[in-house]
Amino acid sequence: MRLLFLTESYSPRVGGTPTQVRLLAEDMARCGHTVSVLTRRWEPAHPSFEEREGIRIFRYGPTGYGPIKKWQFGARLLPVLLGIREADAIYCAGVRVLGGPAVIAARRKGWCCILRPVSCGEMSGAFFEEGLRRKGIRAAVPLLRGFVRFRNHLLKKADRFVAISRAIEEELAMAGMEAKRIVRIPNAVDEDRFAPPTAEKKQRLRNALGLEACRPLVLYTGRLVRSKGLPHLLQAWNRLADDFPEAHLLLVGGGGNDIGNCEAELRAFCKANGLERRVTFTGDVSDVVPWLQASDVFVFPTLNEAFGISLIEAMACGLPCITTAVGGVRDIVEDGENALVIPPENAGALEAAFRRLWSDPTLAQRLGTAGRRTVQERYGHAAVARQYETLFKGAK
Repeated sequence: MRLLFLTESYSPRVGGTPTQVRLLAEDMARCGHTVSVLTRRWEPAHPSFEEREGIRIFRYGPTGYGPIKKWQFGARLLPVLLGIREADAIYCAGVRVLGGPAVIAARRKGWCCILRPVSCGEMSGAFFEEGLRRKGIRAAVPLLRGFVRFRNHLLKKADRFVAISRAIEEELAMAGMEAKRIVRIPNAVDEDRFAPPTAEKKQRLRNALGLEACRPLVLYTGRLVRSKGLPHLLQAWNRLADDFPEAHLLLVGGGGNDIGNCEAELRAFCKANGLERRVTFTGDVSDVVPWLQASDVFVFPTLNEAFGISLIEAMACGLPCITTAVGGVRDIVEDGENALVIPPENAGALEAAFRRLWSDPTLAQRLGTAGRRTVQERYGHAAVARQYETLFKGAK
């Protein structure tokens, strides 16, 4: 098949969506399909065209960062898509801005159209509403709801919708999408790359990262935004400081241009409470694997989550995990079986979960082993790719 992938972010950009699209594109190319990727050119240094791993990658402006850029990219897409001659199917990752152009082009060109929301709130409009409220533009909310209704009416013309979790499936149904057009396919992870390290490798990584004296070493990976529950995490960490003076927390990621960016707030909290030597802010990193393999525990206290690929990556590395059963995370974890599950927005529950893990090494080891097994059974990228190949072939 001739497959066209549409995404705002793609490698070398890091993050959940670009990683998922890259894994799937590479798997489809290995299966013998012709794969082209249309994405945004975030940096002037990124080539406008390149071919990697058998995939043709086309990048279009505007370059730069900020919420308005994705809308400018979306506005320029339709003429580009209509100019493409050879395609059988278009796969669109993220429907907030890109879904409309994808559906219109597919209908005009006779392509199969598959849409995959990547965040909770994309179909309902809640994602947009939260942003408007944070900016103090509440008066625009009624106009936004009208736009979302119009857009969803257009999106209904897609051939299939991929729901990466039960939460997304429920949201698609509430938006009026036909149940027979919704297909549940989870996100995937390369379980060979994200794998438990040997004891020797873990120590080498700790030495290389300057973390050899930290015991235990707790890790969070992802955006530094309020919706990930990070203010509550630092409150819990502050309560643990006196009893566990050698424990160290790694926050791997940055706040970026996200409207919920709380990085400055987190740094200020650490400074005010004397935690600056107990918490490391790494900023954005290109590869989270060394950080995962150097750590002892993974924490993911998110308040709302479409899927939770950071959690899956940590489980694949055999880390015992502490998380919340919200959104798509509900599909992944079972309390006491493959993770410790706590209520969201609850610093006390976070503190208790840390104490429980640190006082019971057998429990920590059992959870890590079970988490790794969960990933191997459900989220390996080869198995997920087979589901997508079946979808592409049968969607029309």
